[in-house]
Amino acid sequence: MDGGSGIRKSKSWFANGSLLKQFAFTGGFFMLVAMAMAGVLISNVVSKVTIENTASSTALFLNSLVSPVVQDLAKDDALPADKVNQLDSLLGEEAFSSRFPHLEIWRADGLVVYSKSADLIGRKFAPPEGVLAALAGDVSARYADLSAAEHAIRDFSKTYLEIYVPIREHLSGRIIAVAEIHEVLGLLEQELGSVQRQTWLAIIGSTALIMLGLFGIVYRGNKVIEAQKADLRERLDQIEDVSRQNRQLGQKVQQASSRVTELNERFLRSIGADLHDGPAQLISFAALKVDQVRRAATAAIRTAELQMTASALADALDDIRSISRGLMLPEIENLQLQDVIRRVAFIHERRTNTSVRVDCPVIAQPFSHAIKICVYRFVQEGLNNAFRHAGGEGQQVKCNFENSQLVVVVEDNGCSDPDMQASSEAGMGLAGLRDRVESLGGTFSIHREPGAKTRIEMSVFIMGTGYDG
Repeated sequence: MDGGSGIRKSKSWFANGSLLKQFAFTGGFFMLVAMAMAGVLISNVVSKVTIENTASSTALFLNSLVSPVVQDLAKDDALPADKVNQLDSLLGEEAFSSRFPHLEIWRADGLVVYSKSADLIGRKFAPPEGVLAALAGDVSARYADLSAAEHAIRDFSKTYLEIYVPIREHLSGRIIAVAEIHEVLGLLEQELGSVQRQTWLAIIGSTALIMLGLFGIVYRGNKVIEAQKADLRERLDQIEDVSRQNRQLGQKVQQASSRVTELNERFLRSIGADLHDGPAQLISFAALKVDQVRRAATAAIRTAELQMTASALADALDDIRSISRGLMLPEIENLQLQDVIRRVAFIHERRTNTSVRVDCPVIAQPFSHAIKICVYRFVQEGLNNAFRHAGGEGQQVKCNFENSQLVVVVEDNGCSDPDMQASSEAGMGLAGLRDRVESLGGTFSIHREPGAKTRIEMSVFIMGTGYDG
C-alpha cells in the first residue's frame, strides 16, 4: 500500500510538474544513459586502437631487430647456437628487457625454436590464436592467457600484452616463423588511462554543452508557456467575473421589470381611483341635475339647477386636466439629454418658486427614448423630494457621460426633521425609480446622513454608439 502510494505520488509530481522540471528529469536521465553508453563504446574503441597502434609499432621494431637473425629458419627447423647467442645479446639489454621481458619464436607446428626461457626451446605446444593469426599474415595483440601451457610451465602470475609478429623470408616473403613478444603493461596502462580520461572528459563536456543548450531552449519555452497560462487564467477569471456580474444584472433586471409591472398596476389603480372619486362623481352629480332641470317648476329653479350642473362639469374637467398633466411628459424625444434635464429643472423652479443649479455639460451622444424618460422621471422625483423634505434648499443636478457610462446625481442640503426623513424613506417614489433604473441595466443608490446633504444617483452603461430614438 505504501509503495503504491509513493509511486502514485511520484507520478503525480511528474505529471503536474512544469515542462522545465519534466525535461530536467527525463532529459537528464536519458542524456546520462547516452553519455555512459557512448563513453564505454568510444573508450573501448580508443583502447583497441591504442593497443593496435602499440602492436604495429612494436612489430616494426621487432621485425627489424629479429628478422635478419632468424633467416636460417627458412632452411632448418632450429637456430644455430651463434644465432641464439646473438638474440640473447640483442634482447638482454636492460632498457629492452625491462619493457619486453620475454620473447618466443614459434614455428608453424607449435615448436618453440627460441625463448628467453631456455627450458622452452625445442618444445612443442598447441599454437596460440595469436600465432595462427600471425601465420595468416596479421599482426595481433592480446592479453596473455596465464592458463596456457607455455605460461604455466614458467608459473606466470603477471599479465602481459602478447604481440605476435609474422617473420618472412627476405627473398620470397614467405612466413617462416612467428615472434611472440611480451610487453609490460605499465606504460601501456598509463597511455590507455590517459586516453580514456581524455575521452571521458570530451564526452562529458560535449554532453554538458548539449544539455545546457537544450535546457536554455526549454527554459525560454517554459517561461513563455507559463506566462501564457497565467494570462489565460487571468482572462478566465475575468470572464467568470463578467459572467457572474451579467447573471446578477440579469436577475436584477428581471426583478426590476416585475416590480415595474407591479408599480404600473398600482399606478393604474390609483388613476382609476382618482377618476372614480373625482370626475366620475362630479359627472354623476351633473347627470342627476339634468333630471331636476327637466322637472323644474319655474324658470328660476331651472336656471339654478343648470348653474350647479355647469359648475360640477367644470370641476370634473379641471380634475381630468390635472390628472392628465401628471401623466403626460413634455415633448423630449428630439431634445439632447442636457436639455431634458434643464427642462425638468425649469418646470420645477416655476412650480415651486425655488432655485435649481444644473451642472450638465453638452453630451453629443444620442440616447434612446427610454433613457431620456428614465432620466426625466429620476430628476423630477429627486427634485420633488428635495422640495418636500429639504424645503428646496441646495437643489443641484449633475450629469456626466464618460467611457460609455451615464451618471446623473440629484442633491439637496438634507432633511433636518427625522420624522420627515423616515416618511420619505417609506414612500414608493424612490422604490419606483430604483426599479425603473435597474430595468434598464443600471444601478441606483441613495446617500443620506443626518444634518448633511442628501444625494441620489443613477448610473447606466450605454451599449453601442447611438440610438435611433
